[in-house]
Amino acid sequence: MILKHFTELQEFLSEPRNVVIIGHRNPDGDAIGSTLGLKHYLDKKGHTTQVLMPNEYPDFLHWVPGSKTVKRFDRQNKQSVKALSKSDIIFLLDFNALHRVGNDMQNTLEQYENDFALIDHHQQPDDFMYMYSDTSMSSTCQMVYNFIEMMGDVDLIDENIATCLYTGIMTDTGSFRFRSTTSTTHRVIADLIDKGAENDRIHSNVHDANSYNRLLLLGQALSNMKVLPEYKTAFITLTEEEKKQFHYEKGDTEGVVNYALSLKGIVFAAIFIEDEEQGIVKISFRSKGKFSVNQFARNYFNGGGHDNAAGGRSDDNMENTIERFKSLLPTYQQELENSYEA
Repeated sequence: MILKHFTELQEFLSEPRNVVIIGHRNPDGDAIGSTLGLKHYLDKKGHTTQVLMPNEYPDFLHWVPGSKTVKRFDRQNKQSVKALSKSDIIFLLDFNALHRVGNDMQNTLEQYENDFALIDHHQQPDDFMYMYSDTSMSSTCQMVYNFIEMMGDVDLIDENIATCLYTGIMTDTGSFRFRSTTSTTHRVIADLIDKGAENDRIHSNVHDANSYNRLLLLGQALSNMKVLPEYKTAFITLTEEEKKQFHYEKGDTEGVVNYALSLKGIVFAAIFIEDEEQGIVKISFRSKGKFSVNQFARNYFNGGGHDNAAGGRSDDNMENTIERFKSLLPTYQQELENSYEA
């Protein structure tokens, strides 16, 4: 764990400040939950806050308390830049380096003259003035809970804060089934429920909000799945044409890679998705056991994340990206064989 200048940060926040809170590009449940949870907390402490996201986030997260106040840097650029220019400090949540917000926003943040405060659980973070980094944590939302606790303010957690933090912990732990879910995670969840998080409603809002087209897209993805049993690996592909056929919307492919990992005997799973807007193939990796997809993504696909969940990208086309991926597997055959008793 890295805890850098916490006492100084606590003192800095002892009087009202203008605070901007930022999540990563293509924000997920943990990014939305942690930023809004921190916003509600800082609002109660008398600060003026603004949450900024680099771009759109999934429709199934638009119900999270406070989401209507979020500004998008790509669509509300002038308002976003104005909020940044007026801020006394910027909190960076659920990402470990400025490039995770996209080039345009990164360029703006690199000109920022005040300090950054990082709260994040991804490996190998960049260095910032204030840091709370812990790769053993299930989620950034659990870390925001701990941050509030370290500030001596657990009693300030209300229904809105609890709902935001529960949402992020739930989504980043695969509904509490990933290895990062500890007994401490469950104790935090229990307290959030006691403080007003309605667990059944949150699960329903996130998981029972599928559109008809999203389920058809899932069917297409599953029909595209390929299994390489000799490497205990499975992967899924989705082309831009297939996305358009089923009227793809942001968030429609969230969690699809886990279907590949759910196959009996599979310890390494990937999904490759063409992204016409960025001109790349977006990649998500998942693994069971000791095989580190974080290191795999860092080594070969300009990415990173956690040991069992990571992302990457390829600037090549889909066919060449898949061929490269498959060509790497023989090097890891023994490691994959011994990664997990599946």
